[in-house]
Amino acid sequence: MPAARPPRPRPGADPARRRLLGALLAAPAFATGGLAGCSDDTTTRVDDDGPIELSVFWWGNTRRAQATERALRLYSSRNPRVTFRVTWQAANAYYDRLATQATGGNVPDLFQVDDTMLTEYAQRGIALDLSPYAADGRLDLGGLPPGLADYGRVDGRVHGVAAAQTHAAVVYNKDLLRRLGVPAPTIMPWGDYLAWAARVTRASGGRAAGTMDPSGDHRALWLWLRGQGGRFYQGRQLGFSSAALVDWFELWQRARTDRATPAAALVDRADGDEPARQLVVTGHTAASFAWSHQLSELQRYTSDELALAAFPGPPAAQWARASMYWAGLHGTRHPGVVADVINFLTTNVEVGRILGTERGLPADRAVRQAVTQGLGDPVVKRVAALGTTLNDLVGPAPAPPPRGHGRVRTLLAAAAQDVRSGRAGARATTSRFMAQAQGALAE
Repeated sequence: MPAARPPRPRPGADPARRRLLGALLAAPAFATGGLAGCSDDTTTRVDDDGPIELSVFWWGNTRRAQATERALRLYSSRNPRVTFRVTWQAANAYYDRLATQATGGNVPDLFQVDDTMLTEYAQRGIALDLSPYAADGRLDLGGLPPGLADYGRVDGRVHGVAAAQTHAAVVYNKDLLRRLGVPAPTIMPWGDYLAWAARVTRASGGRAAGTMDPSGDHRALWLWLRGQGGRFYQGRQLGFSSAALVDWFELWQRARTDRATPAAALVDRADGDEPARQLVVTGHTAASFAWSHQLSELQRYTSDELALAAFPGPPAAQWARASMYWAGLHGTRHPGVVADVINFLTTNVEVGRILGTERGLPADRAVRQAVTQGLGDPVVKRVAALGTTLNDLVGPAPAPPPRGHGRVRTLLAAAAQDVRSGRAGARATTSRFMAQAQGALAE
């Protein structure tokens, strides 16, 4: 029986996103703060002389939770008036859970967010403006690579501080390539990478394809565009033309013809962030695309040795990218304490050693150096080595994605699926995507 086809995303509002924003904006924490026209969150404070409890919320696995709780206990040991009420969960439905908390009046003071929602939260007055604390040094961003600091600014103001840094990477099966007698991928143009992938497929006798098909992966498209001098967004509009997207889809149609990628049905099942389904760990491809900090988790699903290489294309297409941010709630009663906790989590060397590289490489350069010097895990060493290789090669950071980015990502994945399966041609699919995506960004 063929796999069920997931429903096609429809143009217009995203109901889950609207529920989330509606719940956040209606939460009691905002009732007294007055979202409209607020420009200085430092005025929204209470008497900090008594006990303070901050609620903290993040997504991740048990290892991340244990390390984060240890770091927060360390803060409390040095600031006995401050305690924490923590909540965490897996990445799936994280933002829905945040909305549920908001509905009950329990919006966390400090929370984890990624670039999908950072701009939305900042422009809707949900995320705390941290600029005053950065300006007077209470929040020290001086140790961050400039591009990494910039990637947390929305409309020129600091709304997120990188919890860690990551890189878009090729994860490849080192043992499989050794058995096939094919060299490992290196920094190479996209055309050379696809030729390498087709060679892998031939060497395996078709038992494993060379590479995952990332035609629906927004980060792959974004880096491909930047490698040609283009951009993904221009303000609150798409920054690329229909012709560019047609070229992208046709590039991967040729790759399928050359058997550089596996069958469309396999790609569809793996086209997401779930590590256990990635084709490089299931044995269906020699390489997949992932965030570099995910290598340790991917390695747990295969006995073969995995390794990292830079994304195809010029390294300058990449930038110092936050794997995720720490952000504060605009309506928190303790904005100064929230800023201080963020500063502690991101600039303290002892905390850096506790947190390790589970979220990615430490954002602060001094913390990163201290942590990476003591690494013993060979898998984590590979993550650090790729970061070191790319540090001086990356280009300037773009602005964080605009509101509607999450919807655009969903639409791109669906469009690529239509082209891969042959349900629609590249040009017709592109026309539909461009209209729907522009509509999502205009909301």
